[in-house]
Amino acid sequence: MNKFLQLKKSNCKNCYKCIRNCPVKSIKFADGHANIIPDECILCGRCFVGCPQDAKQIRDDVPRVKDLIASGKRVVASIAPSFIAEFPLTDFDAMKAALMALGFSDAEETAIGATIVKREYERMIASGEHDVIISSCCHSVNALIQKYYPSVLPYLAGVLSPMLAHCRLIKQADPDAAAVFIGPCISKKEEAELYGECDAVLTYEELEAWMNEAGVVPEGGGAADEGKRGRFFPIKGGVIKSMHTENTDFTYLAVDGVQNCIAAIHEIESGALHHCFIEMNACEGACINGPAISHHHKPLLSGEVKVVHFAGDAEFPVEPPAALEKQMPYLGTHERIPGEAAIREILAKMGKTAPEHELNCGSCGYPTCRDKAIAVYQGKADLSMCLPFLKEKAESFSSQIINNTPNAIFVLDEELCVQQVNKAACTFFRLKSPSDILSQPIVQLLNPADYLNVMSTGIPVRERRRELPEYGRWVSETILYDKEYHILFSIMRDVTAEETRRSEYVEMCDRTVSVTNGVIEKQMRVVQEIASLLGETTAETKIALTQLKDTLQSTGKD
Repeated sequence: MNKFLQLKKSNCKNCYKCIRNCPVKSIKFADGHANIIPDECILCGRCFVGCPQDAKQIRDDVPRVKDLIASGKRVVASIAPSFIAEFPLTDFDAMKAALMALGFSDAEETAIGATIVKREYERMIASGEHDVIISSCCHSVNALIQKYYPSVLPYLAGVLSPMLAHCRLIKQADPDAAAVFIGPCISKKEEAELYGECDAVLTYEELEAWMNEAGVVPEGGGAADEGKRGRFFPIKGGVIKSMHTENTDFTYLAVDGVQNCIAAIHEIESGALHHCFIEMNACEGACINGPAISHHHKPLLSGEVKVVHFAGDAEFPVEPPAALEKQMPYLGTHERIPGEAAIREILAKMGKTAPEHELNCGSCGYPTCRDKAIAVYQGKADLSMCLPFLKEKAESFSSQIINNTPNAIFVLDEELCVQQVNKAACTFFRLKSPSDILSQPIVQLLNPADYLNVMSTGIPVRERRRELPEYGRWVSETILYDKEYHILFSIMRDVTAEETRRSEYVEMCDRTVSVTNGVIEKQMRVVQEIASLLGETTAETKIALTQLKDTLQSTGKD
């Protein structure tokens, strides 16, 4: 897990926008979430700024600073010169008053450290010992070079950043003091922990949240003091603008945005540049466009105008700390690089078996299909992130089901015109091909009354049997209306054989009943005749027996 920039899993919606925005692709998609890979991340904050779901969260260090203040230590704030673009102020005194209202013992401008750093750059250029110098103020740029471009490490100025230089100066003046940097940057939190000059780092967002909680409102509209060169640092080309560049044989170039920095690094690697001082900023527009500055909701140029008016030609009267050297070793990322066979195998799994299948659409977050395949090999991505592949797979699967089902299927628009028809429907209705009915009204084949009723009422029809005498069929039809997509589905199951068997059964039952009725009637007649005969014989027998009894009785008397 990244210590400084964390994922809010409940907010992550798998849109891959953070991957698209990440210039070094240091995001691993796993378990349905986009997770930042700490060893590869340069903390530029582009994923934080670009996330539409607010799924990235910067570590909150306000409690840490409150603890420092509560400890009784002298806590000094070093506030970046970009504060003038963030807050509705025109001078530093108002910012200092607001910080002291929060409990800080003192507050100073990080532009003091910028002055120290720019003087060291001027010294390096004047020494004649360097051909190409890359500024080292931006920790994200430093991390980019340390992790991905070791060949240009010799050109990276081994000089403390303004934050580190100023914090070292604060502690040099008071070894027991705690120094807290406040600015628009996420990567400064990591830089502070790596180099130990700064006790804590707050972003402007953290500071503003704290101010709101404490009810502190920075106010100040007084006349600004004499402008200082070190205050130019937060705008593009601001480092160069603060320097004395006259009377040197160097060319001074400003590059902003990680992609532009990468392109510049490639030029340096090629040996195409000489006698150049290159100011690099990871953020487009430099520090006034930092990831933790609220002007992302404000005009960018207005902030730059405020910085220019706040700065000037004067210098901060400051002596540098004892040492300014900064060690920036090669860090590497330990990425596994697949061979061509492995890449082709992964591409094939994504349905990309030929060059023309590689759309390079970027929907997965990677610029090309090959880059995506490499990410899959490295465990950063999975096959399901290829939206065209999934779409094609889903359409193919759907098409296989629709065209191989024995049921007739129609898809109609709200004008009851046929938008899709399957093979079974063509067979049902004796169509030579789907084109015979596509875009045509269904009334050409069927009575539209049921479709109109379903569309008007929203009540679906399910398994309703209807006869299609003109086609010699009986069908069981289901009709569904999707109001959101404005389409109707008609699914017809052929029940002709069932209806034929049912008709034959009914006819057989009718015949059986008729025969049974005839047999019953005949049997009734026989029974009646037998009964009649039995009735006559019994009467005659009774008479004979009576006469015999009477005779016997008479004989006995005699």
